Amino acid sequence: MNPKILVINPGSTSLKIAIFEKDKLILKKIAKHDTNVIRQFKTAFDQLDFRLNIVLDFIKAENINLKDIDIFVGRGGLIRPLESGTYLVNEEMIDDLVSGKYGIHACNFGGIIASRLAKTVNKEAYIVDPVIIDEFDEVARVSGYKGIERHSVFHALNQKAIAKRYSEEHHKIYSDLSLIVAHLGAGISVGWHKQGRVVDVNCALGGDGPFSPERAGDLPIFDLIDLCYANKFTKEEIKNELVTKGGLISYLDTYNGIEISQMIKDGNSEALLYLKAMAYQIAKEIGGLYFVAKGKIDAVILTGGLSYNLDLINLIKGYLPDFVNLKIYEGEDELSALAHGVLRVYEGKEEIKNELVTKGGLISYLDTYNGI
Repeated sequence: MNPKILVINPGSTSLKIAIFEKDKLILKKIAKHDTNVIRQFKTAFDQLDFRLNIVLDFIKAENINLKDIDIFVGRGGLIRPLESGTYLVNEEMIDDLVSGKYGIHACNFGGIIASRLAKTVNKEAYIVDPVIIDEFDEVARVSGYKGIERHSVFHALNQKAIAKRYSEEHHKIYSDLSLIVAHLGAGISVGWHKQGRVVDVNCALGGDGPFSPERAGDLPIFDLIDLCYANKFTKEEIKNELVTKGGLISYLDTYNGIEISQMIKDGNSEALLYLKAMAYQIAKEIGGLYFVAKGKIDAVILTGGLSYNLDLINLIKGYLPDFVNLKIYEGEDELSALAHGVLRVYEGKEEIKNELVTKGGLISYLDTYNGI
């Protein structure tokens, strides 16, 4: 019998829901959230009932009987750092997700909603490759100031899924390869996948690496200190400002790729400059990893929603040397990645992990990021 899987993937501006029968997609819904609606909520966690009701409406509209669902899986949220894998949603994890100890983000709802639905029919829920998986080499963890560490918070689910997809398509084993994967979306993360482990990656949430459509990325530290002491923002407000109102939206008042491309076609020189700058920073991040890998990289992979934007992709290509084996995987494949993750456990190919054993050094550094 093919297991029926309910997949829930909440993002900052959308909620994706799907039904799989084994690895076959049967139903899919993408609920886009109006920015003005999202901004009405004081914090991201205030959106929980709003997001849950979208899932319940989908279940009702499609006449889905939860008793027929064999596996419930949600996107992994901000919990304590863990190694890659599929985890049982237990009370310890729910406590991490609800308390916001490690940060508040829409992705926290994945495990919570999956667990709530599963409990109504006395079943378990799971998450796969949460955003906080930490496989850093120790040298990558050092920041340059004692007491502050670099942290692994990135688009782990999609990066891992796309890296494994590339491996399969080229008849290779993921753990034998050395890859650089850049996820280009509302946030941008660029990671070095070395023999199956992401040994270095910029923290896509906490102000590290390239700026993105919404996020400020690296900033000159003295200017940032001045901004923090300018009495313009509270601690929570400055975090929210730099993570949801930074990057392209701070310069152009939009992060919509279609609108920005039209601006450029209409001769808007500022729009072209800022898109070039984002491409420049992405290429610089790729280049940094390429050199610490001593050039031993099997492929550089661009993925995520922005990989559909040919203006951006061509700008990035322009900064990379011709000998780089560049591959483009447009969009993301997180729904399938979640389904395949729990299938590997269901079929006995991997073991389920049910203990949250902390991996690495992320200790409550995020506090809260409202509405990311």
